[in-house]
Amino acid sequence: MRFARLLPVLMIGLALTACAPGTTLSAKPAPTSAQPHPPTATAPDLAPTPTAQAVPASTPTTATGGDLVRVDEQGAVVVKITPLNLTNPGETVDFEVDMNTHSVDLGMNLAELSTLATDSGQKITAEKWEAPGGGHHVAGKLLFPASVNGKPFLQGATKLTLSLRDVGVPERVFTWNLQ
Repeated sequence: MRFARLLPVLMIGLALTACAPGTTLSAKPAPTSAQPHPPTATAPDLAPTPTAQAVPASTPTTATGGDLVRVDEQGAVVVKITPLNLTNPGETVDFEVDMNTHSVDLGMNLAELSTLATDSGQKITAEKWEAPGGGHHVAGKLLFPASVNGKPFLQGATKLTLSLRDVGVPERVFTWNLQ
């Protein structure tokens, strides 16, 4: 009987520990030295940026080739964006968005916080954010209209920029070359 009363407390403690900063789920041991982790690049054609350099993580990144994934690690939220249909959009231009944090509720409506712009001067807002209600680990689809006034939005564009406002920091910018 005593154990039955402690079980909910143990379950809550376990859940909190799983989302605690520094908690890892990998089998690799944590690094033991006090040295910072080696720098990483957000796209394969970019050189690593030294961690001591004062360049904001939201600096637009571009990549050509097959790797379309973009990652922004500013502040307490890591945002990963993957375009799903840039070369063949249907009614919408779709992006897979993965957001992870240990301190911010991610229950915001990204459709209200997102804009998509081309180098040809067009700019649109998202029409829909398909995702669960919130939490610390959220994945969903961000949908933008594929045409504006009957004209394909991406027609003639060589560069595409997706901006997210107020997702843990004032702005996050993700850029793709379309050629």
